[in-house]
Amino acid sequence: MKSVLSYLTSGLGSVLFLLAFLTSCGGSDTGEDTQTTDTVNEEVIVVDTIPAGETIWHVKAFLPEGKLLDVKALDSAGNIYDVKAIQSAGNLHMMDIKALVGEERLPVKMLVSTDISTVKNVPVKAIGSDGRIYDIKALTADGERLDVKGVGRAGNVIHLKAISKDGKLYGVKALSPQGQLYDVKGIKLSDNDVEANVNGKDVYAHIKALPQIGQGDKETMWHVKAIHPDGKILDVKALGKGGEIYDVKAFVSDGDLHLVDIKAIVNGKNVPVKMLVSEDANIPVKAIGDDGTIYDIKALTAEGEKLDVKGIRGTGSVIALKAIASDGTYYGVKAISPSGNLLDVKGIKMSGDDVEAEVGGVKVYAHIKALPVVVAR
Repeated sequence: MKSVLSYLTSGLGSVLFLLAFLTSCGGSDTGEDTQTTDTVNEEVIVVDTIPAGETIWHVKAFLPEGKLLDVKALDSAGNIYDVKAIQSAGNLHMMDIKALVGEERLPVKMLVSTDISTVKNVPVKAIGSDGRIYDIKALTADGERLDVKGVGRAGNVIHLKAISKDGKLYGVKALSPQGQLYDVKGIKLSDNDVEANVNGKDVYAHIKALPQIGQGDKETMWHVKAIHPDGKILDVKALGKGGEIYDVKAFVSDGDLHLVDIKAIVNGKNVPVKMLVSEDANIPVKAIGDDGTIYDIKALTAEGEKLDVKGIRGTGSVIALKAIASDGTYYGVKAISPSGNLLDVKGIKMSGDDVEAEVGGVKVYAHIKALPVVVAR
């Protein structure tokens, strides 16, 4: 998946954002599907299959504890429809957000309302070809339906959040099948309250998925997760020999996001996670106590499976780290901040020797760190 996601400080983040523009291939400047316009009477695309060269990203709200909420469209009868980001023709600048209602793709927009003067609760809706309105909600596991609204403006960008009953704001993101993230935002390009009229409805701002750049994330402890292609996240944990389960986290020091430590928290102590020297086809990944105690690193599914997390042998100093499903499918491993920013988790090897270091008497093949996500071509 081609994607640009940067979580560096604002200066370097801006450089990576520029890199995304320079290295993206193809696509229009607007990021719209070729059959769609965002002006008067925007047409609904009717499709039977996903067009060639198109990738569908999931749209999710991110909770601070590292869980996801589905973002869906609901009609007046309570029927629930998917909301997706559409990446087409290699365009990584800006992705359309659509509600999939039957075979139709409905545009998702912020509507003109009495709240646009303060930009605090701007309604977000999908608009049918007949002008019918579909609510956009984030759905919790216990059946709550959280409003998704525009909550503030910064220049041409309107911040989009899912809002809990007690007023907490959750970021809304587009999540690729490979586990990469874009921010979902409102885009306003005119000074007029009415940006466009779509199928008879006055639109305040368009809604798009944009590359993440220099967020200035201040959280120091990030979750470590495996990303399922269906848009689910799996907890990555350390397991003791007696079945004990311990958290695995990424620890940010002094705000530096270049190279972030990965540790298991075992009985209140931070234990390093490493790739071990081995002749296995895939490189074992373990947490290692000071006394040499080994803790397995696994990705846990909702069904209770414990998937191996291993290094995938290749060349170079950066080693891919994957959770491996029972059918051999690889799931990317990421560090996710409480506000929904993301880093890649990788093996790092600095020498040409098999033994990079020793921890507690255990031979280490490579260190494991979280790194900024970079452009993939």
